[in-house]
Amino acid sequence: MQDTGIKTYKKSYIVHRKKNNGFTLLELIMVLFLITLIIGLSAVFLGNTLPSSRFNATVRDISATVRHARSLAQTQGEVQTIILDLDTKQYGIEGRTIRDIPSDIYIKIIDPLSGEIQKGKYRFVLNAIGGAEGTIVLWNNKRTVSIQMDPIVGTVVVK
Repeated sequence: MQDTGIKTYKKSYIVHRKKNNGFTLLELIMVLFLITLIIGLSAVFLGNTLPSSRFNATVRDISATVRHARSLAQTQGEVQTIILDLDTKQYGIEGRTIRDIPSDIYIKIIDPLSGEIQKGKYRFVLNAIGGAEGTIVLWNNKRTVSIQMDPIVGTVVVK
């Protein structure tokens, strides 16, 4: 008798296991709905953060270019010139790589002598014992950032 009880248990376990061997249509629909919802929300979130990260990267790159020109002037003992073309939205160290500013980012220069400059080419001249004087202002539809250069110490401050 004990033998049949064990066999019956094994048979009912096998039969029970075969019945629950898949997912119902409702479970599959719910999983697909949740996956679609998560992907849709992440696409909206990433789409909104892309312009701000591009803006931050441009600000960092321009300030790094100014710092790099300053260090080149100090190490090589030669004057380095940063060119900002406000019409074509390009910048770089003269004689080196020129980079583009994205079209959704606007730029102007605040010169201590000339005032606000929004058109043409502007040159910041950096030498070994001092820095350039002036402020680069970048803005988009959400933020405004200024990159200020200290003429005595040569430091670059991003505000």
